[in-house]
Amino acid sequence: MNQPKLNVEESMTGMNIQNMSFESFLDNLKARMKNVFHVRADIDQMAIKRGMPPFVMREIMSLNPLAVGIPTRFGGRGAKMEECLALLAAASYESLALSLTFGINSALFLQPVAKYAQEEAKAPVFNRFLNQQNMGGLMITEPGFGSDALSMQTSFTEKNGKYHLEGTKHWAGLTGWAEFWLLTARERSNSGDLKRDIDFFICDVNSPGQQIVVEEFYENLGLFQIPYGRNRLDVEIPKVQKLVPETTGVKMMLDLLHRSRMQFPGMAMGFIQRLLDESIAHVNQRLVGGKPLFTYDQVQQRLAKLQASYTICSAMCANSSEKAGIENDLSLIGFEANSVKSVITDLMQDAAQSATQLVGAQAYKLNHIAGRSITDSRPFQIFEGSNDILYAQISESLVKMMKKTKESNLFQFLKNYDLTSKSATFLKEMLDFELNMNIPQRKMVELGQVLGRIVSFEMVINLGEKGFRSDLITNGLTMLNQEITSLMSSFKHQVETVVVEDYQDNSSWLKFVHV
Repeated sequence: MNQPKLNVEESMTGMNIQNMSFESFLDNLKARMKNVFHVRADIDQMAIKRGMPPFVMREIMSLNPLAVGIPTRFGGRGAKMEECLALLAAASYESLALSLTFGINSALFLQPVAKYAQEEAKAPVFNRFLNQQNMGGLMITEPGFGSDALSMQTSFTEKNGKYHLEGTKHWAGLTGWAEFWLLTARERSNSGDLKRDIDFFICDVNSPGQQIVVEEFYENLGLFQIPYGRNRLDVEIPKVQKLVPETTGVKMMLDLLHRSRMQFPGMAMGFIQRLLDESIAHVNQRLVGGKPLFTYDQVQQRLAKLQASYTICSAMCANSSEKAGIENDLSLIGFEANSVKSVITDLMQDAAQSATQLVGAQAYKLNHIAGRSITDSRPFQIFEGSNDILYAQISESLVKMMKKTKESNLFQFLKNYDLTSKSATFLKEMLDFELNMNIPQRKMVELGQVLGRIVSFEMVINLGEKGFRSDLITNGLTMLNQEITSLMSSFKHQVETVVVEDYQDNSSWLKFVHV
C-alpha cells in the first residue's frame, strides 16, 4: 500500500499551513498517524489503556491539525466545514477517540470562539492552539442536569469587573487535559434566583483565578484514551472572555449544538469505513466449510448494510459541508441536525455489532478493533442529546409544523418539505395516511426514527444526483427503505405494553414446573 509522504519540515514549522493544499495537509496527518499508531506503537494495545501516550499527542498535534477550525486571519485554515469533516474522518479511520478529541476541540470550542468570542479574546486563544498545541473543550452537563441542560445550576455573578462562576460539571471530554474550556452558567440575580438564559465563558486554566478542580476521573466504559470526570468550578473570568450571542444565550447554545451534531458524520465516516474494510478482509480470509465466509448469503447481507451505512454517511458529510459552516445560523435546524446525529450514531453502533458478529470470537478481545468499537461508539447515541429524546423531538417538530400548515396527511406534508420532498415521493405508499397528532411518547420516538431515515434518504438521493457511484447509492436507498418499512410497521402497531411493578408476585417459573 502506498503511504502518503510526510513533509516533516513544512508541517513542523507551521509557517506554510495556510498555503499547503488540503490534500497535502491531510496526507501529512495520515502518515503521522500511521507512524505513531502502527510503527512506533501498537494501537490495539494502546487502546486498552487509559489515556494517550504523550508522544502520540505530541507528534500528531505538532502538525497543527486543529488549524482547520481557526479563521485564516488568525493563522488557521479558515474553519471550512468540509475540511473539519475530512479531518474527523481521517482520524476516526485510525482512532475514534482521536477523532472525538478533534471534534471536541473544533466543534465545541474553536468554532464557537471564532463566531461568538469578543475580538480581543480570539487572538491569544488561537495563537496558543497554533503555537503551543493547546486544546479546548465544553462544559455543559451537570450531575443533576444531563438532558435537562436548561435547568443547570452553575451560576455567575459580576463583581469587580469579572464574572465569578460556581458549580459542578461532569462528563466533559478532555477533563484535566484541556487548557481552555467553554463554561456555561446562568446569572444569579440580586434576589438569589437564577435567570433563565445561559451564558458562555472562555476559561483559561493556566491563568490566575481560573483553575478548575478535577474532583474525580471516571472509569468510562469505552473511549479509554479520553479522560472524563467531575469538575468543580469556582473561577473568576475576565469580562473580555464572555461570549457575545447574536440574540440570546439559549439560541447561541442551539446554534453550537446543532452545528456539532451536523459534524457527527465526520467522526462516523472513517469509523464505518475502517469496520467495512476490516470486515471484508476477514471474510475473504476466513474459511468455513471449505469456502470463504464472503460467499455466505447472511455475510453478504451484513456487508451490504455496512457498505450502505458508508454511503449514507458520505451523503451526510456532503450535506453538512454545504450547510453547517460557522457563517450560518443553525439554531433553528433542530429537525435536520437531530436527524443526522441520531441516525448516524445508530448506524455506527450497528456497524460495530455487525463487524463483531462477522469476525466472531477474536473480536471479543479488548485489543480487537471490532469488539472495542461497540463500547467506543455506544456513547455517541447518548451524549449531545440521547437518541430517544432526539427522535421524540423530531416528531414533536413535525407535529408542530403540520398543525401550523393545517396538513394532517403525512405524505402531503413531507412531499412539500424541503428536507424530504424527493424521498417522500419514493416512499409514498408507506407515508400516505392521516397522522394522529396526539401520539404517545413511545410512538413519537418510533416516528422520529422513521423521519430521521426519510431525511437521510433525501441526502443519499442528493449525493447520487451529484455523481456519486450509482451502485452504492442504490444499495444505500434499499437499506434505508428496508429500515423505514420495518420501523413504520412498528409505529402503526397500536398494542402497547405496560410495566407490572409488582411483577414478583406469582411469577416464579419454578412453582409451575411439575416433575
